[in-house]
Amino acid sequence: SIHTVQTPSAYFSYKTLKGMDGDKIMNPIPEKEIVFTGHYIDHELVVNIKDDCKRRIDRVSGGKPKRVLLSVGGAGAQKEIFVRIIKGLLPKIADKEVLLLINVGDHIGLLNELVKEIPELASGSFFKNDWKGVIRFTDKLFKSSESGIYMFYDENIFSAVYATNLLMRHTDILITKPSELAFYPVPKLLIKRVGGHEAWGAIRAAEVGDGTIECETVDHSLQMLKLMLSEKTMLLMMN
Repeated sequence: SIHTVQTPSAYFSYKTLKGMDGDKIMNPIPEKEIVFTGHYIDHELVVNIKDDCKRRIDRVSGGKPKRVLLSVGGAGAQKEIFVRIIKGLLPKIADKEVLLLINVGDHIGLLNELVKEIPELASGSFFKNDWKGVIRFTDKLFKSSESGIYMFYDENIFSAVYATNLLMRHTDILITKPSELAFYPVPKLLIKRVGGHEAWGAIRAAEVGDGTIECETVDHSLQMLKLMLSEKTMLLMMN
C-alpha cells in the first residue's frame, strides 16, 4: 500500500511510525510506500486562488466589511470558544463592519445550542437543507458587500461539508481548529486543537504564512481576532 502525507513533518513522523506504539522504535515505512504529496485542496479553491486572494486584498485595503467564517464541528468540544467569539463580534456586526458566516455542517443540535446561548443569532438568516439557496448566496458574494449573520445547516453530509468550500472562497478569516482545514489556502485564525496531532497543522499554516499560530486559550483567540479585524497587515500578509 502507498501512504500519502501532506507535510514534511508528517513524512518524518509516519516514515518512522513515531508514537504508534508508545516509545518503541518501529520498523520504518519503506521508501517506495510513502509519498509527500503536498496539501489536499479541492479543485475550485486551487484554480481560483489568485482571483480569490485579489478580492480579499481589495476588501481589506478598501475597508469593506470583514467576512468571518466559523466552521463548527459536531462534537461541540469548542463551543465555549465559539460562543465568546460570536458574542464579541455582535457589536461589529451591528455596525455593519463584519459579515458572520456560521456553518454547523449536519449538526442541528449544536446550532440550537448556540442560538439558545446567543439569542441575537435568531435574527440572522438561516439556510436549512437549502443547497440551491447556498449557491445563490455565495454567487452573490462575488459582487456584493454584505454584513449581518448567516447560518448554514444541511442534513446531507456532502452538502453540509461542501458549503464550507463555497464559503471559504469568500471569507477573509476562517476560524477553525488546526485539523484538515488548517491546510486550506485561506487566511485562518487557528483556535485550540482537540487532538494532539493537530498542533502540526497550526505549525504548518503559520510557516506557510496563511494561518496564525495556535491560539491555545479563548482570550488569546479573541486577542488575535481583534488584531486581524482592526489591522490590515496580518490579512494582507496571509494573501
